[in-house]
Amino acid sequence: MIGSTKKPSGAQPNEKPRRDRGEVIGHGLLWLAKWSLCLVAIAAGAWVLGYVAAELWVVLLPVALAIVVATILWPPARWLTEHGFPPALAASVTLLGFLALLTGVVALIVPSVADQAPQLADKATAGINQVRDWIQGPPLRIRDEQLDSAVEAIVGRLQSSSAQIADGVFTGVSAATSVLVTIFMVLVLVFFYLKDGRRLLPWMHSVFGSRSGRHVEAVLERVWATLGGFIRTQAIVSMFNAVLIGASLFILDVPLALVLAVITFIGGFVPIVGAFVAGALAVLVALVGNGFTTALIVLGVVIAVQQLEGNVLQPVLQSRSMELHAVVVLLAVTGGASLYGITGAFLAVPVVAMIAVIIRYIGEQIDAATEPPPEEDDPADVDETEAAPPAPVVGT
Repeated sequence: MIGSTKKPSGAQPNEKPRRDRGEVIGHGLLWLAKWSLCLVAIAAGAWVLGYVAAELWVVLLPVALAIVVATILWPPARWLTEHGFPPALAASVTLLGFLALLTGVVALIVPSVADQAPQLADKATAGINQVRDWIQGPPLRIRDEQLDSAVEAIVGRLQSSSAQIADGVFTGVSAATSVLVTIFMVLVLVFFYLKDGRRLLPWMHSVFGSRSGRHVEAVLERVWATLGGFIRTQAIVSMFNAVLIGASLFILDVPLALVLAVITFIGGFVPIVGAFVAGALAVLVALVGNGFTTALIVLGVVIAVQQLEGNVLQPVLQSRSMELHAVVVLLAVTGGASLYGITGAFLAVPVVAMIAVIIRYIGEQIDAATEPPPEEDDPADVDETEAAPPAPVVGT
């Protein structure tokens, strides 16, 4: 009969027809191709952003460092503003207080260095002479003529490479000038961050609109809180290293113990490299000032403290303050150091933490958008007396 459909024999009345195998494979391949193109587009966009960041690194570096410093100085600046200080005055007082604190630390260190530097120089000279005597004795038995010829060869090599050394000096001067310019830009940016920080969010609303500005405001607030957690974590870790290593140096009567403790604290803000350099400097000073035995003890203390800090304290604190796994923290530091050196190692963890904040916020918005709508009450279940509006009063 024309227009009638005949079901295959053996099929159940309510059973859905099976899809063709080729159709299922084609649908899966189409899904895979679509997501592959999306991943390629994201990777291309990330590469472009990385290229632009590398080209504008001179501008981005002061901005990033100023944001980090502003997270430190924002609580006192906000407290002053809440107690009647104008924003400009609060920012100025906070910034000047920060510079005064740094100046006080330097003024505390310089007299110690000036007092103990001659003693260290004498001990260093004695140590060099001791090494020379050890080289001339058994089992090496190197004669004075061989030492003099080696020194002359080194001097000749340095003289022949004078042009390269001069280029290196000029490069160092240029780098020092760049550092000074960067520091000045950081201080200026920190002042404006502290002064006009409250105006940033309304400005975001005017630029992105009320709908998008709400999301931008929420993300910025979370990023700011994450940066504050990073700075607090680094301060705790650095103080842990400085207290333990500094106390060991004081107990062992190592020269410049206070200076080395301060250097250890500052070096803690540069992951991996800073702790290594500060520890090596402490061992070197102990070797020159107190001898091999004390240097060996200091080396053991530095290794123990750094192992405890690197494997236990820092990963746990950073993973809690930034909600990042310890493996992510380690990979971020390694990748940042390989790409941008010490600065990259310092900024890698907060950058990854900010990216994680953005990803989490996007996930929250997706979850909110995909949640089923709340179930509405059936109109039949609603009492007619409650659902009906009140009758109007005649004559009113």
